[in-house]
Amino acid sequence: MKPIFFLIPAVQAGTVIWNGIFNESSTVDQLDEWSWSNQVGAYQWYIHGSEKTNHYLEVSPDFKNPESKDAKGIRMTIVPTRHLSPLTLSRGYKQTNISTQDETASWNGQTMMRTELIPQTKSDLGSGTLFYHFSLQTREKNPPNAKIEHQIAFFESHFTELQYGGSEPTLRWMAGGESHWETDLKAGVWYNFAYEIDFSGQTVALWASEGAKPLARVGDDAVSASTETNSQDWHVGELRLDNGAAGGGVEDWFWSGVYVESGEITKEV
Repeated sequence: MKPIFFLIPAVQAGTVIWNGIFNESSTVDQLDEWSWSNQVGAYQWYIHGSEKTNHYLEVSPDFKNPESKDAKGIRMTIVPTRHLSPLTLSRGYKQTNISTQDETASWNGQTMMRTELIPQTKSDLGSGTLFYHFSLQTREKNPPNAKIEHQIAFFESHFTELQYGGSEPTLRWMAGGESHWETDLKAGVWYNFAYEIDFSGQTVALWASEGAKPLARVGDDAVSASTETNSQDWHVGELRLDNGAAGGGVEDWFWSGVYVESGEITKEV
């Protein structure tokens, strides 16, 4: 089997200790080969609904930040809990038939809609100071529902994460349970991020930019937080808190440039 991922080029300022970037030969079928008994590749893939993997994920050069180092990005789709009648949803990329009582994005019967990847690694992603990199985009077709809260790129303990929608129709950086930065989420714009996590000092800072711009640190001081990870609990994806609400809709989120580095931060996208 061809490798799904490749190391980032030598322009890297720090040292990549986990790499979730897709190369030219990456396919969704390769992601689907992962299981608890066959832990291959860079991602664990188990937080999703009952449909086939290509119901939720698609890998393509069209889904990456054009300025990023990866050859392909990934579309991660949330499918609503239920529909009142059978219909055909146009994703803009392909036609997908959705039947009544479609709970395909509900993982283990939860009322939350979830499509998430987790790092598959033996590396220590929870010591010293590390930078967790990723870029996000939404588009005009299948945009996120601003009326429902989303948790994005979060750790199991939620010590830091992005949130969108719910009480505020903005994209927000959360740390220590509070919002410390926000911006409007505009369709077609690539938002680039890096969490600067000091696991020893128990602090988190955010680096952010848009499009091709280099990352810049948000604010002067890091934020106190109960930083912890077992190196396999960073959720690369989105959790939508439908909680039984109707009308959540189909959503597409696009991810690019996902990796973790130590040492100096790489500011270039």
